[in-house]
Amino acid sequence: MAPMTRGTDLPFRRLAREWGAEVCFGEMAYAHKTHGRERGDLPLLRRHPSETVFGVQLAGKIPEVMAEAARVAQDQGADFIDVNCGCPIDEVTRRGFGASLLQRPSKVAAIVAAMKAAVTVPVTIKLRLGWSDGEPTYLKIARAAVEAGVDAIALHARSRAQRYRRAADWDQVRTLAQEVRVPVIGNGDVFTWRDAKQRMQETGCAAVMVGRWALAKPWLFREYAEERDIEPAPPERLAVVRSYVELCREYFRDDERGRARTRRFLVFHQDFFRRYRRNAARDAVNADDPRAWGDAPADELEAWLCRSDAPAAAALARWLVDGEEAAPPPLTPDAARAVEVVALG
Repeated sequence: MAPMTRGTDLPFRRLAREWGAEVCFGEMAYAHKTHGRERGDLPLLRRHPSETVFGVQLAGKIPEVMAEAARVAQDQGADFIDVNCGCPIDEVTRRGFGASLLQRPSKVAAIVAAMKAAVTVPVTIKLRLGWSDGEPTYLKIARAAVEAGVDAIALHARSRAQRYRRAADWDQVRTLAQEVRVPVIGNGDVFTWRDAKQRMQETGCAAVMVGRWALAKPWLFREYAEERDIEPAPPERLAVVRSYVELCREYFRDDERGRARTRRFLVFHQDFFRRYRRNAARDAVNADDPRAWGDAPADELEAWLCRSDAPAAAALARWLVDGEEAAPPPLTPDAARAVEVVALG
């Protein structure tokens, strides 16, 4: 499962693990906030005992800072450490982190070399095709990272400028897999277990990485392992959401502050849970038009679970988190969306 800001919180990683995810990342952490006087991102390095393979993803641009953060991550129990070279959001790139590094092969090499010297666990990088459309730089970055000792490379086959608006270009994953001598992990538009199998066969990549579709249907990992489609009925869908709430309750604690945090995280994740529909189109996770998402909800419960408006999400949270009576509110056409997702790394 790909590293995603807010998406790969510890409770959700546990949920994905229950559904068969073998390798999970924590949320992207700023390297400079994991050690020294400022340690606000240190909790993002925490793993759960149930996680079989856990990776920490770091964002930064100063090799020495990244190396020290890597040491902290290793001490916290990370099985491998990843350098974020692909996050497209402005808050990250204006600092010179994330996708900004797609323009600086020598800087990436220096970061990888410093981290390799600091830790004994593998060091990987995750990158996009390039900063701009039509100007791919991923091969330069990959070659520099390999020479610096990187152990594996994950490629999200879109440019920074494309965000998620265009289909991922898996031909570029094939090119990278043929170019470098380290394992390549392909990422982008993996909708079904068949997609994952087909992408590996077509490109020769060592593995596939699933992002937003894992948030929408965490059972995707079990589908891959068992090579079968899983189409949960409405009560089964509700059980997935309820399971996530219980994992949040355990992690955040069942007090007033903990329940408030659970409600916030539930609203975020519900904005992805709602996107699953039977017979959905491949690009449904990118769309805000429910007509593109597949079959209509089977009943009132599923219709509630498929809603994105704030009243519906708030009522769901009151029911599952606070134990209030289950009652979906009337649908108001002009109701505000419960959560606005700016971007995910």
